[in-house]
Amino acid sequence: MTAEATWDAAPGPLAGEAADGDRPLRIALLTYKGNPFCGGQGVYVRHLSRELARLGHRVEVIGAQPYPVLDEEEGVTLTRLPSLDLYRQPDPFRTPGREEYRDWIDVLEVATMWTGGFPEPLTFSLRARRHLAARRGDFDIVHDNQTLGYGLLGLERLGFPLVTTIHHPITVDRKLELDAAQGWQRRMSVRRWYGFTRMQKRVARRLPTVLTVSGSSRREITEHLGVRPERVHVVPIGADTRLFSPDPAVPEVPGRIVTTSSADVPLKGLVHLVEALAKVRTEHPDAHLVVVGKRPESGPVAAAVERYGLGGCVEFVKGIGDRELVDLVRSAQVACVPSLYEGFSLPAAEAMATGTPLVATTGGAIPEVAGPDGETCLAVPPADAGALAAALGRLLGDAELRTRLGAAGRERVLRRFTWEQAARGTVEHYRTVLGDTAARRAPAPTLS
Repeated sequence: MTAEATWDAAPGPLAGEAADGDRPLRIALLTYKGNPFCGGQGVYVRHLSRELARLGHRVEVIGAQPYPVLDEEEGVTLTRLPSLDLYRQPDPFRTPGREEYRDWIDVLEVATMWTGGFPEPLTFSLRARRHLAARRGDFDIVHDNQTLGYGLLGLERLGFPLVTTIHHPITVDRKLELDAAQGWQRRMSVRRWYGFTRMQKRVARRLPTVLTVSGSSRREITEHLGVRPERVHVVPIGADTRLFSPDPAVPEVPGRIVTTSSADVPLKGLVHLVEALAKVRTEHPDAHLVVVGKRPESGPVAAAVERYGLGGCVEFVKGIGDRELVDLVRSAQVACVPSLYEGFSLPAAEAMATGTPLVATTGGAIPEVAGPDGETCLAVPPADAGALAAALGRLLGDAELRTRLGAAGRERVLRRFTWEQAARGTVEHYRTVLGDTAARRAPAPTLS
């Protein structure tokens, strides 16, 4: 077995009660890409697993590279299912040495990459199925974090009831990238890279139950993936409000705008924010942008920064710790979410939790998180640099409005979007699934 676990013995039955008064659960949480610096899925795994453990459950995260960052002091454990890590830095799309191949799944992973596809959802699901088949009886439930690979089908026959979270259909990303692609070669490349979405559609339709994070995502899942609406259940996620909180001791930096963008892709709308910054600086010369994410060496964002002469007022920061991130958001006069679409928008919730006033688009589920325009945020249409500039300029020039929106935003997050609430809602769904599974397995009554 290739997995590297953090314990030697298989988990046995748990004693005592969980926070909901019922017996604690043994949960396997699957994630094919779990590092929180790689995007929202890693943040989800880290915070949900921690809060599930705090509620009294045993949580084992089973993941591939880049491995999750977990709160192991809370009792969360990690089992590593190594892939060939073909996209690691500094040598992405690398060709492995012959000695690295272990089995046919490795060959499939490399062959898919060589032909322009993205293999990780499929190959991780196959490794996870093999791993779980060797551990029958160890878990009460398996929770998949948007892998949606063929290997997950049939887990219930192995004795593992399955819950899958779909944050939003990746078909949305595919459509936006195809819309932005220039030339037939680029469009062909995008189609091949997103070839795994056909698999995800087929798997999603066969799942007994799906969790998602917003009403917007629920609608997209039923429309794009063809999942029946009654099978899709919304459990909102949120912010770590103990970490993301106001702190008057952190000085506010005049003109600072902060945003999060894990990749230079059309979905994130960063290029429109860069264009907006150029407009804002005509009236607010101290305006500058700090992007939490990797600096692109080429592409639309890099071109826009150069075109508008913004090299000295757009800064990218990557790989910072939790405390540094929170203090960065606290130091900003404005936080911005310029995305064309979000299935939820963790950056919006986290910024609001710190009391930092927010400018956000109305793409996807962002309005569900950010709230009404003028009450908890300033809302603008997606892909509208002029509207972004007007809202940013308005906030930078109005300290009273910043204070009012910041306070209202934090109150909204505390009321609706915390990780403890997310964990409690998730456990409630687990217990419903377990009850339904037990009912299906119960022998039919005999006639006397």
